[in-house]
Amino acid sequence: MTPLKRTPLFPLYSRYEGARCIDFGGWELPVQFAGIQKEHDAVRKQAGLFDVSHMGEFMVSGPSAEAFLQHMMTNDVSRLEDGQAQYTLMCQPDGGVVDDLLVYRLAADRYMLVVNASNIDKDYEWLASHRIDGATLEDVSGDTALLALQGPHAADILARVTDAVTDGLAPFHFLPEATVCGVHALVSRTGYTGEDGFELYVAAADAQKLWLGLMETGAPLGLVPAGLGARDTLRFEAKLPLYGQELSSTITPLEAGLGMFVKLGKPAFIGRDALLKQKEQGLTRKLVGIEMIDRGIPRSHYPVLADGRPIGEVTTGTQSPSLKRNLGLALIDAAYAQLGTEVWVEIRGKQLKAEVVKAPFYKRSK
Repeated sequence: MTPLKRTPLFPLYSRYEGARCIDFGGWELPVQFAGIQKEHDAVRKQAGLFDVSHMGEFMVSGPSAEAFLQHMMTNDVSRLEDGQAQYTLMCQPDGGVVDDLLVYRLAADRYMLVVNASNIDKDYEWLASHRIDGATLEDVSGDTALLALQGPHAADILARVTDAVTDGLAPFHFLPEATVCGVHALVSRTGYTGEDGFELYVAAADAQKLWLGLMETGAPLGLVPAGLGARDTLRFEAKLPLYGQELSSTITPLEAGLGMFVKLGKPAFIGRDALLKQKEQGLTRKLVGIEMIDRGIPRSHYPVLADGRPIGEVTTGTQSPSLKRNLGLALIDAAYAQLGTEVWVEIRGKQLKAEVVKAPFYKRSK
């Protein structure tokens, strides 16, 4: 059996009595530290600190770096300026998603890509197989740690441990050179929770010092360590997609409701022709929010039915920790995607009534 991979912060997990680790795509990661509900609430009301060092980081550099990324990404990389980040996707020629990721422009000829942990090897091979002259590709995942500080108090906590001006940083902008808790970091105003917050990229060797410094400073402001469980419920409420559920090689960005990140008017990119055709012909499937009317919790891959036939399946579902409602995201036939449409979810052999509702389920007040 292949041993599970561990992040540089793994030795610190044992400091938390309630920490419980699981196998997450070959990584031994904490699903919770003190309880998913508590950690979820902390991020919504105070702040939470996540170890997301399992994510992958690639460096793309050279005079053809932008042209290479423009060909690979659905979003318009040419719109980026130094210090800006962008959410985008990589697609197959048929429009299916290879991965969703962030692109950071460090300089006109140097970019950092942040990819999903389960796709690191696949993404690298995909990019390498399409690399053009004048663009180099380097996997720096093993040398890089990533911490996510999220929640309403995140800006206040960060301001106490750095001299860098981070509170004025706009969303999807970053500081490439900042010192946080005495550690050199790239500080980005991004996240995966639906809350304000920051992601901090540091050398793997510095990860523990940064974690301990943030926790010591943030504890009086309600900062708690948060695990994968809360990360999933938080992103679900905000309708942020998870690769392998809302996105996959058989689900296109348009079907997933991510058309704003697909720039069909830019120069050709892989998957453009298929996505343009899909848009012109009209979507046959759409990702929607559903709420259970009958008692039951929709879970991933539960069938969704209407008019006595299958029309799709749940991609993610749970009882919302913030709203206390049994909610789900479901990819279903477009004919049934209108708000208020009655559908049925098959749960343990029983068909239970649900309704198509507006998503995201949660939006933070600003």
